Amino acid sequence: MVAQTPRKFGFDTVFGDEGQVVSQAPRPKKTYTPEELESAKATSFAEGERSVVALAEEHTAAALAEIARHCGQAMGALAQVAHDHRVHSAELALAVARKIAVSALDRFPEAPVAAAMIELAREIEASPRLVVRVAPNIIERVQVALDGAAQASGFAGAIVAHSEAAMPNAAFTLDWGDGRASFDPDAAAARIAAALEEALAAEGLHAEPIITSSEVDHG
Repeated sequence: MVAQTPRKFGFDTVFGDEGQVVSQAPRPKKTYTPEELESAKATSFAEGERSVVALAEEHTAAALAEIARHCGQAMGALAQVAHDHRVHSAELALAVARKIAVSALDRFPEAPVAAAMIELAREIEASPRLVVRVAPNIIERVQVALDGAAQASGFAGAIVAHSEAAMPNAAFTLDWGDGRASFDPDAAAARIAAALEEALAAEGLHAEPIITSSEVDHG
């Protein structure tokens, strides 16, 4: 059993030796004037109003903190969505470009080697002979294209075309003694894909926000 501390009894009225009242506890007032009632009413209303305002401010602060937390989560999710959108768009663009490139190379397989010869005109202009190796199915077209490119670039040496069964369509190697150049469409496509993947990985979630068509129209 827990012992309770005794509480001193308090007397409302204390009398002296001769019966006079020495001290007397204030008695609760039973009647109030209209002015006192209005004053008490105003005081109570103000205290209640302050309590309600304080409670509302606490709830508002808590709600704002919760909103800020959800906004932070939403921004992170939106950044991930935007990044995924960029990745998918880039992959789609790369796939379309590859389809177009394959179709173009199938139709004009001699174009890359002819373009390379024109670009290398200054490198090969003093060479007596230019040896080109291509796939067997395009050797005749390549020979015609290179003869035309030689006339356009002023190359006066001999052009010798050889076929190699292992070479893919539109691929080639150029050898002019002092130098060599080559092109493989499959390897080039792989390098482009790797470069794009590396750029997207480096960009990560810190890229500029995506601008929609509506923002462009109203900007």
